[in-house]
Amino acid sequence: MSTRIVVTGTDTGIGKTVLAAGLAGLLDAHYWKPVQAGLDEGTDSETIARLGGLPPDRILPEAYRLKLPASPHFAAEAEGARIDDAALALPDMSGALVIEGAGGALVPLRRDLLFADVFARWGAPAVIAARTELGTINHTLMTIEALRSRSVPVLGVAFIGDSVPDSERTICEIGGVRRLGRLPRLDPLTGESLAAAMAAAFDRQDFVS
Repeated sequence: MSTRIVVTGTDTGIGKTVLAAGLAGLLDAHYWKPVQAGLDEGTDSETIARLGGLPPDRILPEAYRLKLPASPHFAAEAEGARIDDAALALPDMSGALVIEGAGGALVPLRRDLLFADVFARWGAPAVIAARTELGTINHTLMTIEALRSRSVPVLGVAFIGDSVPDSERTICEIGGVRRLGRLPRLDPLTGESLAAAMAAAFDRQDFVS
């Protein structure tokens, strides 16, 4: 299986990394976070290792590790770095790969390059992580439009949070996308509780190409 999946979000802090950890575990995949901005409170790769149950050899090293917890373009500029196109090339490897962006699809990597532009170059299908709280219809539909305007294939929407059936149905009907499932907020959040929730809420075959 050579599945490549991009996990992007409608905003920051919505649970995208938890979803990516769950997907990596569900698909027995490798994981790659191309650009990590913010190191003091731990990295997303460390969260993936803890929650997804991935051994070290299934977590690919970041292309960029930036100290400042900010938009990647700003964090790079603050450190005198420039995020280079060549460093963002898809890894040449076998097996499934879950790739996590930073924040939303239109987060800038440089002042002339957005994450969605890189997704378009990769050609891999995107899973949109969307919270179910107020405002999600607008944010999710805008994310769908931003990706489609760049010809990024949208695999579907994975909702995160409490069940809000009308919002979920409205997004999928207006956006013309699949509802992949809904990951509830987990307390406690552990590798075991995440794996059980993913198995209950998502169908592995929806993500396998």
